[in-house]
Amino acid sequence: MPSLAHWSQYAALRLTTALLEPYPPEASLRTARAFGSFYARVSSRRTQRAKDNIARSFPEFDAAEADRVAVASIRHMFELFMVDALVMPKIVREWSWQDYVEFGEFGEGLELLLDDKPCILLTGHVGNWEFLGYVLALIGFRMTALARPLDNPLVSDWLFAARQSSGLRVITKWGATNELQRIVESGGKVAFIADQNAGDDGLFVPFFGRLASSYKSIGLLAMRYRLPIVAGMASRIDGQFRYRLSALDVIRPEEWDAFDDPLYYITARYNRAIESMVRTDPTQYLWVHRRWKSRPKFEREGEPMPARLRAKLESLPWMTEELLRRVEER
Repeated sequence: MPSLAHWSQYAALRLTTALLEPYPPEASLRTARAFGSFYARVSSRRTQRAKDNIARSFPEFDAAEADRVAVASIRHMFELFMVDALVMPKIVREWSWQDYVEFGEFGEGLELLLDDKPCILLTGHVGNWEFLGYVLALIGFRMTALARPLDNPLVSDWLFAARQSSGLRVITKWGATNELQRIVESGGKVAFIADQNAGDDGLFVPFFGRLASSYKSIGLLAMRYRLPIVAGMASRIDGQFRYRLSALDVIRPEEWDAFDDPLYYITARYNRAIESMVRTDPTQYLWVHRRWKSRPKFEREGEPMPARLRAKLESLPWMTEELLRRVEER
């Protein structure tokens, strides 16, 4: 049952939508950036978390550059939540999407999406993760996105309905296993946001030189049905309400067959793909979220890295001695 707080938050969001509607998106984006700059200065705890994450991920950045990227990423977050999420269902439609979208390098990823066979599409909290699935569904791809319901059920239902207006189907994570199986077996495409912290029992793989907890479900689903994985993103162009859609990696079943631990390889590789997405423009990543919150058991207990984990890291084709040393030190 929605509470009074839920209703007040919902009302504020709908009011914001009504106030922004008469203005072109670029004007609203300028307003959102101003709010983001203010928030970055008054919310010192979240801004400091973003700066710490950036400094650890980009050790070559000095303090001034880490601060600049942190503030810009918070501005981007406000652009997403104050403008993009609200105007997207209204102005990006079957007859107008070409005004807001351009396709970058998609390569074999586009071939897999066009195929009538199932595959997995994944992205991270980079660029506009909602826009990617929304537009692909709008132009005819049979897409299903797996999402976590928001804490406010009124806002959650409203936003889910807006996303699904393009033909994108959204299912919640709770009890989704059987539904995912039906989708895959019928040839559908399943989309995930794949850079969420998976807790202390997740699979720990490198992400920006640090072990990060990742869910096993994506790799297990891919292995069970031998599904190729397309790692894609929608990146904002020049601060406008316009996005470039591209694919940065494709992981095929025959590539993981050669590994003793294919689940670890798949999970590590798609995290590497998301890292590549972030590196294209670090200001478009959600640095305030706690990607590295959970730590592996050996680290929590103050023990050295287990030899078994080190061997898995060494087996990754892109692993270098320098990167391995960096992961061990952190």
